[in-house]
Amino acid sequence: MALDPSTGSGLRRLGVQRATTVLRHGLTFWRRSIQARVVASTVLLSALVIGIVGVFLLQQTRDGLLEQREAAAVGEATRVTEEAQDSLDGVPATETDVALQLGELVDPIVELGLTRDFAVVLSGPAGDSRIADSAQYTPRLDKTSVPSALEEHFQGNATTAFTYTELRRETSDGDVVAEPAIAVGSQVRLPADSRTYTLYYLFPLSDEIATLQLVGRAMLTAAGLLLLLVAGLTWLVTRQVVTPVRMARRVAERLAAGQLQERLRVSGEDDLARLATSFNQMATNLQRQIRQLEELSRVQRRFVSDVSHELRTPLTTVRMAGELLHDARGEFDPTTARAAELLLSELDRFETLLVDLLEISRFDAGAAVLEIDDLDLVDVAHRIVDATSALAAQNGVMVRIEADGPCRAEADVRRVERIVRNLVTNAIDHAESGDIVIRVASDEHAAALAVRDHGVGLAIGEAAMVFNRFWRADPARARTSGGTGLGLSIAMEDTHLHGGWLQAWGRPGEGAQFRLTLPRRNGGVLRRSPLPLVPVDATEPVA
Repeated sequence: MALDPSTGSGLRRLGVQRATTVLRHGLTFWRRSIQARVVASTVLLSALVIGIVGVFLLQQTRDGLLEQREAAAVGEATRVTEEAQDSLDGVPATETDVALQLGELVDPIVELGLTRDFAVVLSGPAGDSRIADSAQYTPRLDKTSVPSALEEHFQGNATTAFTYTELRRETSDGDVVAEPAIAVGSQVRLPADSRTYTLYYLFPLSDEIATLQLVGRAMLTAAGLLLLLVAGLTWLVTRQVVTPVRMARRVAERLAAGQLQERLRVSGEDDLARLATSFNQMATNLQRQIRQLEELSRVQRRFVSDVSHELRTPLTTVRMAGELLHDARGEFDPTTARAAELLLSELDRFETLLVDLLEISRFDAGAAVLEIDDLDLVDVAHRIVDATSALAAQNGVMVRIEADGPCRAEADVRRVERIVRNLVTNAIDHAESGDIVIRVASDEHAAALAVRDHGVGLAIGEAAMVFNRFWRADPARARTSGGTGLGLSIAMEDTHLHGGWLQAWGRPGEGAQFRLTLPRRNGGVLRRSPLPLVPVDATEPVA
């Protein structure tokens, strides 16, 4: 039954996905496991060394077996030839039949070869052409087994010689089998015609090959067992080292998660035990210092909160007196009247500072909570612009809003308004020329509001410091809004409560831009902002 092509492609994609998953998990395990890398490296290096040693030993064994076989083959061929020559020399001088003497020469050697597993070929008289078709040889032997180089050697040379060849024989089934062999050539003189004939002995190397194969299998088995032993020993050794390290990692992760009471178990007196002891001492010192810092922070927060609360009562009394003086300033001389006005102004600033300090103390204590509602950032921007219009007019700037439509999000209306108010008043404080532009935009996942001014701007590195408490870019610059230096810090804390981003960009002489990005849904995760952090009208920096 044929498969649907779409089913086949789906199966291939599934197979590719599974293979990719397995590969990814394998690579992750390889990167994270030092034990696996050490074991693999040790096994690979051991395999390389064992392979080199094994090849060297096999080569030495092969050379030894061949040298031994060469000596034995030449010795046996020489002995058989000498015996055959002695037998021919003992033939009566009256016997001059060449064919008869050739038979008496070859037949015993052929029978001996059949019992001792070697073959023989008798070539024609020296000086003739190579082995003729009429040459006598061991039955079923292929005469081409005698190498040409050895034949050429005896075309004018009488010394015994040998070389390697391939022994080819015909089986009873008519097939031809071949095996490596040593070919040894030697010459005899035939009394019947007083001419020299060449005997070629072919000694198979089957026993030596079997021995080499046996040695190779034994060495391969030994190498495999040795690699397994090396891998096991390496795994055990690395486990003894890696296990304490893994325990230390787990304890360090728990310490980082706030479980300061976690400690390593110490056993023995070796280096790892001393490392565990030092680690525990470090954890104890860190725990003590962290608790001291927590206690100090708690005391500081309590102090700020208590002072802020305690100052509210006398501040109320002072404010009542200040308002009375301010209302009656028309009856005072000009200097006293001006002092009454300054008194009320500074009392307003002091009260704002107390409110901000109380809010900061709530953030530090983790007591700040959100009151989620559905809001429109465009409406928020309009309300803030209306509330700060007098301050903007006093500084001679105009605040305008650019929005394509409603921009809704789930957020705390009071806190978002405070963030936008702090950004706008900060822009009015630092604006020197040009309008202040509030841009509002949104996408499927996020809503953003950016406040752009064209004032003094921010130097390199100040964009990250501008949200620090009481930090000012230019301490000599006067505030026109009566700020406390905590507005942007509170704005950042409010933004963090919403899970949003509050970022700043600035360049000296080109002004600054602050961007607020909030998730459209409460608890959502931000991945990008609908508005760019760098304004579109910013010039490219000079390299």
